[in-house]
Amino acid sequence: MFKILVAEDDPFIRKLITLHLSQNGFDVVGTVDGELAFEAYMNQHFDLLITDVLMPKMSGTELARKIRSMDKDIPILILTALESYEDKELGFQSGTDDYMVKPIDMKELVLRIKALLRRYKITSENKIDYKSLSLNYLTNGVSVKGEMIEFTKKEFLLLYKLISNPGIIFTRNQLLDEIWGFDSESLDRTIDTHMKRIREKLICEDVDLVTVRGIGYKAVLK
Repeated sequence: MFKILVAEDDPFIRKLITLHLSQNGFDVVGTVDGELAFEAYMNQHFDLLITDVLMPKMSGTELARKIRSMDKDIPILILTALESYEDKELGFQSGTDDYMVKPIDMKELVLRIKALLRRYKITSENKIDYKSLSLNYLTNGVSVKGEMIEFTKKEFLLLYKLISNPGIIFTRNQLLDEIWGFDSESLDRTIDTHMKRIREKLICEDVDLVTVRGIGYKAVLK
């Protein structure tokens, strides 16, 4: 089941969208402003973001920009009453994939969502099964020999990045930029700390997480 994050400050519209999408087989989390939506995103896995533009605390375009800087793949759909060319341009510049002007036709919304999910191929390719190790990007789940191991979201994303690209060396700055959304040599310890935690949790004879001295990390599949 695909999980969708909805950021909408209008309670009627939020409830309508949440109910309609739930009836169409989606798992939906509704939030009342951009800050709460971003907090939810940081703590859960979502397959798609739907956001209003004019919201308290954090606008939809700012929310889209922040999430896009951390996740280059998640589909983002803006719903708004703003319909000028300039408003649409601002929305797309923030990293949005699609744009709908209110009032929203719920059937059209579902069609657009399904098209976005198809486009980004969010399917079984988000699962990695290698010998005793299994990773599920949709649920952030990791298991070894069928035993589930609990990882934080950042730990999972870091592990998934390495395992899905075996043998490829990633610098610390590359990993910071892609997973944390920033690039700074002063924060190299962030990666090292997370890698230490991952190694402590992941006891798997089929995979090695190798430190490449002076560069970064790579995964080696045995």
